[in-house]
Amino acid sequence: MPPEKRPKRGLSDADDEDDDYRRRRDRNNEAVKKSRFKSKQRTQETFTRVNKLKAENQMLEEKVKTLTKDLQFLKDLFLEYASNSQNSKRIIF
Repeated sequence: MPPEKRPKRGLSDADDEDDDYRRRRDRNNEAVKKSRFKSKQRTQETFTRVNKLKAENQMLEEKVKTLTKDLQFLKDLFLEYASNSQNSKRIIF
């Protein structure tokens, strides 16, 4: 059996090439839009995350300051108690 011949659409090869080119350009334009949108979205998410981490870091730095002050207070209290305890023992002996 011989292969079937397709009916001509009435378009020349140049028109087919133009249509193919236009379809490729349209697909590429959509891909570029999608890529740029995703890039902007990632950038926005990064900025949001950076701001969140900065706030968290500031909170943690304040907590470190508070805990450092508490530690110093407890060290001083312990040294004072130890010093008074040694003085008491000297008096007893």
